[in-house]
Amino acid sequence: MAATATDLEFRRLTKRYGAVEAVSGIELAVPRGAFLAILGPSGCGKTTCLRMIGGFEQPSEGEVLIAGQVVNGLPAYQRPVNMVFQHYALFPHMNVAENVGYGLRQLRPRLSSAEIDRRVTEALEMVRLGNFATRRTHEMSGGQQQRVALARAIVNRPKILLLDEPLAALDKKLRGEMQLELLTLQRELGITFVLVTHDQEEALSMADLVCVMSAGRIRQLGAPQEVYDRPADLFVADFVGKTNRIAVTAEGGRLTLADGRALPGHATLQGPAIAALRPEAIKLSRGAEGLEGTITHRIFLGSTAEYSVAVPGLGDLLVTTDRRTATELFAPGETVRLTHDPAAVLVFPA
Repeated sequence: MAATATDLEFRRLTKRYGAVEAVSGIELAVPRGAFLAILGPSGCGKTTCLRMIGGFEQPSEGEVLIAGQVVNGLPAYQRPVNMVFQHYALFPHMNVAENVGYGLRQLRPRLSSAEIDRRVTEALEMVRLGNFATRRTHEMSGGQQQRVALARAIVNRPKILLLDEPLAALDKKLRGEMQLELLTLQRELGITFVLVTHDQEEALSMADLVCVMSAGRIRQLGAPQEVYDRPADLFVADFVGKTNRIAVTAEGGRLTLADGRALPGHATLQGPAIAALRPEAIKLSRGAEGLEGTITHRIFLGSTAEYSVAVPGLGDLLVTTDRRTATELFAPGETVRLTHDPAAVLVFPA
């Protein structure tokens, strides 16, 4: 692959803080114009990766490449990268236009005032704040401040835009609206976006490439549907979405529960294993087929309902039903049967 086909590469990238290895020899190549989400629990190394891209940290070993060029040692202001921070870092003594144009005014050779005004206006129009140029940032809502921070980041036309959990401070409804705005903006600009988040739904809904990290290493890199439907290991299956873990024995392709009952599914490995089954893959009924269980809890979520079902010998299983196809609700205390498509069962070594 030609160097110009990627906007971002990690080559054996390692970062140590004393004896602690925060990032351990990772390899990564991000196609130009992609939306990458780096996903993982606290302390997994995702923010350290973001800071090494931005130039706020330097690698202990390995290389960071932007648009095919090694940027190790380059300070942040010399990299074609901008960052949107979680708390926006806006200047309270400046109005919106002054905040957005701040970076342009630092460029050397200097841009003309007319060029700065033109680019600030263009950036504000992109984030739908064209009428807010003279507004003070403290007079704006959280979502509007978020868009000011975005405009300030894109006005310099970076090759890569870094997003450090930028939606974490917003309420759920506004977060959903901003996710759509970010997606629209990314497609309009064609800039490579790198989002760091611990929110699985945010990563899956926004990114076209998801990188799941744990303990400083990449556990899986792939399209959102691939990561969700075909997790590389049990950690990814557990972390991305919700999963029921069922202890089984795999032998001759068949799965057997601890009490000897068969669990519909298939495995290529042999011996003790964990079967992972997504809650939405399980169907509830009052019929005679499947495992018997008792509803212990029900959470009504409008378009879906979540059930905790106690199954003898297995413990509590989480089941999610879609009310567009399963309009009937089951009541706590009710006896039900659980069935699933055998192809939905993922099997991992115990």
